[in-house]
Amino acid sequence: MPSALLEAPVSAEASAAAAPRLANPGPLGLAAFALTTFVLSMFNSGLIANAALSAVVLPLALFYGGLAQFVAGLFEFRRGNTFATTAFLSYGAFWMSFAAYVKFVVPGLPAADAHLATGLYLIAWFVFTLYMTVAALKLDLAHRVVFVTLSLTFLFLALGDLTESTGLAHTGGFLGLICAAAAWYTSFGVLTNETWGRKVIPLG
Repeated sequence: MPSALLEAPVSAEASAAAAPRLANPGPLGLAAFALTTFVLSMFNSGLIANAALSAVVLPLALFYGGLAQFVAGLFEFRRGNTFATTAFLSYGAFWMSFAAYVKFVVPGLPAADAHLATGLYLIAWFVFTLYMTVAALKLDLAHRVVFVTLSLTFLFLALGDLTESTGLAHTGGFLGLICAAAAWYTSFGVLTNETWGRKVIPLG
């Protein structure tokens, strides 16, 4: 009889203990979201008035806010985190679709009605973010602030486009800056607490 058959069976607990520990992709996803949101919101708020400079947003939207956040979502799936999987994959896809929309779609839209297409695009993301915010109420305060401010950001940006109101659009931009700051803080808190192995940065 082969000797392998004489060995004691490995318990589920032992198998789990032997499995390699996966890093937490949350700080990466939050940082990617925060940085890209910050740069875009600097233009949406009117703090940077030269619209030609907004081209800097597209590579960030494609590779960091988009690709890096999407990869974070795939690893959250591997970790069994339904909320983070849905959030990171969706907002990663948002940023990639945003880059494609601005680069390839907007130039071909009728100039008089382009704002309606953009408003529809943003209001749809507001709806998604709104129910993600309801789910986020189960999380810590830092995450709740991120999703509440993101919901308001999408809402005001959408209303700004639909009504062609610069004031509403700028309000959405300032809310985006608050959201970016909250996401950066949350990323910083999760990363620091995991690295130090104890609670260093309060997340509420």
